[in-house]
Amino acid sequence: MIITAKRLGVHIAGAFTALALMAPAVFAQTYGFATLPPGTLNHTTASAISKVLKEKGGLNMLVQPTAGDQVIVPMTGRGEVELGITNIMETQDAYDGAFKDMRVVAAVHPLRTPFFVRKDSGMTKMADIKGKRVTMGYSAMRNIDKTIRAMLASAGLTEADVKPVLVPNVVRSADEFMAGNSDMFSFAFGGPKVKEADVTVGGIRALEIDPAGMAAARKVMPWSYLTDVGPGPVFTGVEKPMKVYSFDNVLIASAKVPEDFIYKVLVTLEQNKPDLIAVQPVLREYGAETAYKQYGVPYHPGAAKFCAEKGVKLN
Repeated sequence: MIITAKRLGVHIAGAFTALALMAPAVFAQTYGFATLPPGTLNHTTASAISKVLKEKGGLNMLVQPTAGDQVIVPMTGRGEVELGITNIMETQDAYDGAFKDMRVVAAVHPLRTPFFVRKDSGMTKMADIKGKRVTMGYSAMRNIDKTIRAMLASAGLTEADVKPVLVPNVVRSADEFMAGNSDMFSFAFGGPKVKEADVTVGGIRALEIDPAGMAAARKVMPWSYLTDVGPGPVFTGVEKPMKVYSFDNVLIASAKVPEDFIYKVLVTLEQNKPDLIAVQPVLREYGAETAYKQYGVPYHPGAAKFCAEKGVKLN
């Protein structure tokens, strides 16, 4: 077939048109979001946020599960991913250490992390864990080990008063408990693993913590506080109103991540809160009025811009 110059021009023009139509799908930028493994509260939270940012904000987010915070923090601090989610202790340690570009984007919700035991164990309070098998070590989540020691301290206990069962992360903590290799596990309320453990062992109970012991607990981990919970769908293992050990879960980013990107993330989340809650109910607590506290880590410029528009003070 002879292709004339005119026909060739038509073919070329058509090819460029097709390429232009394909561009949004083929060449759209993908943004990384580092989080914990499936089964954790943070994985569900990251999935909910990513879904809303993609569907409502046009940001193609890729959830990247990792072994633990010891991986999430360096990935985010080096700018290998645009967003990460971790606890405030990990964030503070990163900023105080090798990652001076680490920034807080927002506090997304409290992490309420009691000790869970078998419902038929006879244990009801932290002091009852003395002499029992307790998951510790947390090689992929170093600060979780600190919270375990802090919760033990609230009952006047130390590592010497229990039998340590070494685990790399909270998922393994739950797995060891379900396998009968430990007498407790520590996990955030709302994580799928909590309900899995409840079904697997025939019922679990969250141990009560004595408010009088929090002074000792804060000597081990200063960012902790108590929150009130009661029986309900999210609070598996809670039989009556009680106080539980809590600390903040935060979105993080490198200072190198563009201000406009972080600003768009925050605006999109604020405008689509019902969609967040539909996937992750604990995000009911997220909002500009609760997301900005004074930490030792600076806020990202995109967060500062968002807060200025909302009249929220960062200091």
